[in-house]
Amino acid sequence: MAPLRNITILGGGTSGWMAAAALSRAFAPGTCTIRLIESEEIGIVGVGEATLPQVRDFNTWLGLDEAEFMRATNATFKLGIEFRGWGASQSYHHPFGVHGQSAGGIPFHQLWLKARTFMDPGPIEDYAFPIRLARENRFDFPVEDPKSIRSTYDYAYHFDAVLYARYLRQWCEARGVQRIEGQVTGVDQNAVTGFVERLTLASGGSVDGDLFIDCSGFRAVIAGQALNLGWEDWTPWLPCDRALAVPCERTDDLTPYTRATAREAGWTWRIPLQHRTGNGYVFSSRFSTEDRAREVLLGALDAPAQAEPRLLRFQAGRRTASWHKNVIALGLASGFLEPLESTSIYLSQIALTFLMRLMPDTRFDPALAREFNRLIDIEYERVRDFLILHYHANSASEGPLWDYVRTMPVPDSLCEKMALFRHRGYVQRYKDGLFSPASWIAVFMGQDVMPAAFDPQADSLGEDGIRDYLKRLKRKIDANLAVLPSHADFVAGHCYDPDSGVTHD
Repeated sequence: MAPLRNITILGGGTSGWMAAAALSRAFAPGTCTIRLIESEEIGIVGVGEATLPQVRDFNTWLGLDEAEFMRATNATFKLGIEFRGWGASQSYHHPFGVHGQSAGGIPFHQLWLKARTFMDPGPIEDYAFPIRLARENRFDFPVEDPKSIRSTYDYAYHFDAVLYARYLRQWCEARGVQRIEGQVTGVDQNAVTGFVERLTLASGGSVDGDLFIDCSGFRAVIAGQALNLGWEDWTPWLPCDRALAVPCERTDDLTPYTRATAREAGWTWRIPLQHRTGNGYVFSSRFSTEDRAREVLLGALDAPAQAEPRLLRFQAGRRTASWHKNVIALGLASGFLEPLESTSIYLSQIALTFLMRLMPDTRFDPALAREFNRLIDIEYERVRDFLILHYHANSASEGPLWDYVRTMPVPDSLCEKMALFRHRGYVQRYKDGLFSPASWIAVFMGQDVMPAAFDPQADSLGEDGIRDYLKRLKRKIDANLAVLPSHADFVAGHCYDPDSGVTHD
């Protein structure tokens, strides 16, 4: 048994430099050489500039200073996603948090469902502190006291993905990661075992390794082209296969949330950064031309565009195996699920978490790869189902795309989740997988998938008890909101650079 001594990463961007950072953090200095090959001539996709709260765990594990990181990446805070045009109401929020607070061990949404049988409690979102916080464009850090309404949410970031990769590169190189400029023209495999031994560069040189991590994006140079690992196509369920992306000037409306607006052949995103706003249109080429998509995107901007829209082509799906022999596919080389719920960076991060847990030695025990692939499959499939739900349950948007997704057959796993929720608001909590019951509840109710009944446990509080509890909860939310700063003011203060005396802009 020999430990890994050489790890080679193909491709930079967010996934590549996250892999380099995680590995350089995991291995003791001097015990393993980590090299990353990338070419300035190959562009970085960099579409996803919105993240999930888990990225904070990654940054904290690396020891990154939050304010410094935010200055370096022009970041703002994110409390969740606003969905416009996806349900019967004009909009709803999927927050990084819960609706209300449970009482007596009874989930809040069950109390709200019970309340509807004897009063008009108003929208459930009125009782969600993170949603109210987002709507009023306010922000502050959550507190740890579980009794406080300000403990009922979490937060993530909007940031410039290209700047984040650059920031991680500097961090990695300061810790000994070797960056190699070049393009790979060949993948040399052992004639007997099929293991990859080295990558050949256009310059004529080569880079060997014990373990290879393929972060070469959609090209999947090692996993797809050399190893010919299969691809499972999910476009029958997720038909959007194009995106146009364009930045525009920043507006005064520095919202602490991402906005996803349903359009005729897909949806547009709006992501506020310190220095600009990121925008894009994810659409299906079956239901829109690229010229029409460009027209829709530019017509949706709330400030002048700063560039021409950039077109990206993709296919929803995943590799049939993300770990094969001594190669691990990461990021877009492993799979792609559109950015509707900002899951791209998370899927790279969780794969790295699994790799840290299952780190092989030079024997590459096949059991490790099987377990890694099993865990990755669970993550992708549960995110897939959550994304399909948004399309399948869209009750508001009109047009051929929406007619198709509303009537298409969906995976059995999603059918089961929908049936359980429609019965009386039950959501299964799984050990593995990204989205918690609170997330499913937010989308179910936001898109009018409503339970036929409530959990009988809610009867234990009685009508007067529930009525009083809802009033007290609203008062608590109002009182806390009144003393919190605006998101723009909080970002300016938190990202203040004491050396320059100005915010990074």
